[in-house]
Amino acid sequence: MDDPDLAVRRAREATLSGARPPAGSAPPRAEIAASWRRMALCGLDPAGGPEVAPLPEVEVERRRSSSGLARVVPGLVRSLESVVDAGQLVVVSDEEGRVLWRRGTPRVQRMADDLGFVRGSAWTEGNVGTNAIGTALVLGTPVQIRGGEHFVESHTRWGCAAAPVTDPWTGRSLGVVDVSGPSRTLHPAELALVEMAARLASLEIVEQHRARLDRLRGHAAPLLARIEGPALVVDRDGHLAASAGLRAPDRVALPDDLADGDAWLPRLGATRVESLPDGWLLRLDGLEDVAPSALVVDLVGDPEVRVTGPSGRWAQRLSRRHAEILLALVEAGPTGRTASELAADLFAAPGRPVTVRAEVSRLRRVLGGLLMTQPYRLAPHLDAQVRLPVDPRSLLPGSSAPVVLRLRADSPVRPGGGGT
Repeated sequence: MDDPDLAVRRAREATLSGARPPAGSAPPRAEIAASWRRMALCGLDPAGGPEVAPLPEVEVERRRSSSGLARVVPGLVRSLESVVDAGQLVVVSDEEGRVLWRRGTPRVQRMADDLGFVRGSAWTEGNVGTNAIGTALVLGTPVQIRGGEHFVESHTRWGCAAAPVTDPWTGRSLGVVDVSGPSRTLHPAELALVEMAARLASLEIVEQHRARLDRLRGHAAPLLARIEGPALVVDRDGHLAASAGLRAPDRVALPDDLADGDAWLPRLGATRVESLPDGWLLRLDGLEDVAPSALVVDLVGDPEVRVTGPSGRWAQRLSRRHAEILLALVEAGPTGRTASELAADLFAAPGRPVTVRAEVSRLRRVLGGLLMTQPYRLAPHLDAQVRLPVDPRSLLPGSSAPVVLRLRADSPVRPGGGGT
């Protein structure tokens, strides 16, 4: 009987050459086939190597110290110690797919070095093709990639399983935990192991947030008792500590540049903001609420959404996924996009509407009624625009979403600053 990995390799070779897979070859799994399509759209050479150089060691150390994973990495590695003992490599990357931590025997580390799988390397789909870290970042779900399922030829003797680590408190992606090694030694159970490790890390992170919110609640109750009119106290991430005079949401989306003074906030409207230790006092009494009139998705540097109107200006950084969604919706205009159409824009896989709905739900916590449903679209009264970089090739580095790849290919290089 044929080696199952050999059958996958035959299907891969036929697919990449545009030929019909030979009889007896295993058809690629749906998520693998979609990733191969994204790589073909990227123009990635399956015979090539990494194109993005590793970060300098000083930058790796800076990212490690500032990472939201720094406190939980020791526990992550301990939970996977048996995998290390079995000769596999444990890797933790940041949310950009940059390798920050590695643990393994000298032998497997040397093998990883030969692939360019080193500290500071960019293990994204757009840089090294279909792989567990990069594909997990694209899909937002745990992924196992076996041998010939890799897009780049040099990786087809390698196997990997990875799971994203998120901060449930903020909804932000923090990075990926990955187990890698020679394909013949990869066990199917390793996907469940990394998924469990990622879940335990997320639970530890959220418990740290809850402890801080409990301390804030102790200060909030007596403060609100002295205030007339509707008001609420939230932590730095917008989670409700206490409220008075209104039915407050469990969480308020806060702009990154929030400061004392008047502001417009989704779900609350016009708000007067006062800083507190570890949080904010938000007062709503006597302020005129006027709906925003303009929305800008700024992709020139770090992705950001800016909302402006008579009540003021509001801005927040965007994850790469949320930037991709807004880019697709602005491009679609008033007709909007269905979940299946957005899945094709993001993953080259219309069959992933459930993933799309979950991501749009998270984005609606930020934009509230400015993002409408059935179909997904921006509110019709908004003047919605996108700011693109001068060189379209630098648009959302690391993204392999078809909506981004189309713009990189179709947009001319513009002289001067970024434009719409």
